[in-house]
Amino acid sequence: KGGTETYLLYEINADGSGLRQLTHGPDDDIEPAYLPDGGIVFSSARCRRFVNCWYSRVTTLYRCDGDGSNIRMLSSNNDHDNTPWVLPDGRVLYMRWEYVDRSQVHYHHLWTMNPDGTAQMVYFGNEIGGIVMIDAKPIPGTNKVVASFSPGHGIPEHVGPVAIVDPRKGPDVPSAARYVSKKGQLFRDPWAFSEECFLVAAKNKILVMDGQGNTEVVYQTPETHKHLECHEPRPLAPRPREAVIPSRVDLSKPTGRLVLQDMYAGRKVDGIRPGEVKKLLILQQVPKPVNFSGGMEPLTIGGSFTLAQIVGTVPVEADGSAYMEVPALKSLFFVALDENDMAVKRMQSFCIVQPGETISCVGCHEHRGQAPHFKPDLAALRRPPSVVEPIADVPDVFDFPRDIQPILDRHCVSCHNPDRFEGHVDLCGDKTPFYTISYETIVRRQLVSDGRNLPLGNRPPRSIGSSASKLLKMVDGSHYGVQVSPHEFKMLRLWIETSATYPGTYAALGCGMYHVHAPLQVMLDRCGECHSTDAKNKKGDPLRLAFGGRPVNHPSMLYNLSRPEKSMVLMFPLSKEAGGLGLCRDVPFKSTDDPAYQQILAAVRRASTELQTHKRFDMPGFRPNEHYIREMQRFGILPRDLKPTDAIDVYAADRAYWRSFDYQPQTNQAGDIGGP
Repeated sequence: KGGTETYLLYEINADGSGLRQLTHGPDDDIEPAYLPDGGIVFSSARCRRFVNCWYSRVTTLYRCDGDGSNIRMLSSNNDHDNTPWVLPDGRVLYMRWEYVDRSQVHYHHLWTMNPDGTAQMVYFGNEIGGIVMIDAKPIPGTNKVVASFSPGHGIPEHVGPVAIVDPRKGPDVPSAARYVSKKGQLFRDPWAFSEECFLVAAKNKILVMDGQGNTEVVYQTPETHKHLECHEPRPLAPRPREAVIPSRVDLSKPTGRLVLQDMYAGRKVDGIRPGEVKKLLILQQVPKPVNFSGGMEPLTIGGSFTLAQIVGTVPVEADGSAYMEVPALKSLFFVALDENDMAVKRMQSFCIVQPGETISCVGCHEHRGQAPHFKPDLAALRRPPSVVEPIADVPDVFDFPRDIQPILDRHCVSCHNPDRFEGHVDLCGDKTPFYTISYETIVRRQLVSDGRNLPLGNRPPRSIGSSASKLLKMVDGSHYGVQVSPHEFKMLRLWIETSATYPGTYAALGCGMYHVHAPLQVMLDRCGECHSTDAKNKKGDPLRLAFGGRPVNHPSMLYNLSRPEKSMVLMFPLSKEAGGLGLCRDVPFKSTDDPAYQQILAAVRRASTELQTHKRFDMPGFRPNEHYIREMQRFGILPRDLKPTDAIDVYAADRAYWRSFDYQPQTNQAGDIGGP
């Protein structure tokens, strides 16, 4: 409604009379569709989380009764689940956007669920990247759907080619999708009368399209209002009521159950020996209360956009089966572990169970068109479901400076420091503009196997996580006798499994990062002979100066903001007699009195002063930025009357925020059950 801050659900009679508001509150409710049981499914920002790689808030799926009461969360994605619509068989079709352990710009595909949120399952496109499959609706008289296939990461307003999807070919077969619209023509919000007739919108027009992509304008905004755009054309006409699927939820239960039939059945499980997997590590992707960029920094370098929280472990039986009771309405994913608790296989997606729901899967990354193979007596089903066993002696969310750096200090830093620099490696905890020298060293030298922002999903066994990480092989006694304790090894291993992140709090986002505005022309003059990326023009653009293949203006290990004089950009070219490493040819800096040396040092010191003044998440006196505080106050996590001088325990605030999503069992259906 014009003049209000949020979108809410309204209902109106066909003749324009009887406008009435159905939902209330401070969060957006959008994209409603009537359910065959009389309820309404819709997308809502009541999930109170931000897109993992942008500035906007997330909407996930909710349902309510026809009068707007009994609001209940159906999906708990960390990113969007949206544009729901009901299929003739009663299931809800929607777009799910996800990037758990894979690229954030590739996978936005079609899923289904029952109207009560149970049986969430891929419909089409889980293995097909580079398309936003959205605004899908059924084609009457068929089992096909029509959708907008917005290219790439999605064009604004979700415009794209109009495509028909035939699910009978399987959920991962590209030929199951057929483009209807002509090449180069983009539309939005398709609605099907049949396979040969569609309504579509394009800018300020509504068009009818035939099965060959030919179009004719049926409505256009007047010339005086041509700047106004048309959206979501639909016929005002009756349709058969879709099938009613009985509810499978029990809102009095805080958990649901998962059954895994056979860990060793599925795609890319070749090489995993029967009986090799002993347990499953259960992790939860925890939501972001706010976000500030399109990148993953400072959580990781090229890796995960979110923190992963350890839920615990459950056993896997000798026949590959598992049966477990897990928290409801959480974005859970799994890591299969061997007898030494090393990663064998990762889920690279996530699943959600509803309160009281029991769901099952065939195996590990099985083809979603595959039926269960006959196994009449699963070992896991001979007993009650496993209760998740917490891992008590480790943090549930790792923080690199707090939890990992002390291990490096005890075992690694005596050799790998700015002065000794054995193997040209520094693992000290001094701060760079974004991270610490040790964190950047570990990630940039690929000592941990992340790969969690690549377009590929379903990686081969032991190709990602602890089993593929060189760091763990360097602390087992084989690397100059360095051998960490079993508990330290466990800490390192679980830090890797939980996405090898740098901070353990989302309060680190959008702050604590200070660029060094180095005198690049000076650096090019002194260092460009060896470090220019332009061999033909050594005195060219100073931004082309690079060390290790990376431009020097990128936050990197070159700059030490904790001890500016120990910066690699100064230690490398400084002579040993002057206290440097003397690693550069011709030793550009003979002494620290060199004017060029002093200019670079001054630039690093300025950034260091900024860092010491404004702090980073792991420094005493740190205070998160105003936007984090605002959102946490809006969510009721931080007090509204917080003073600028009041201390904030950001780790406690994050955990209180995450706990706010714990499902609270309901004793009856009366009243508003809008919380998770």
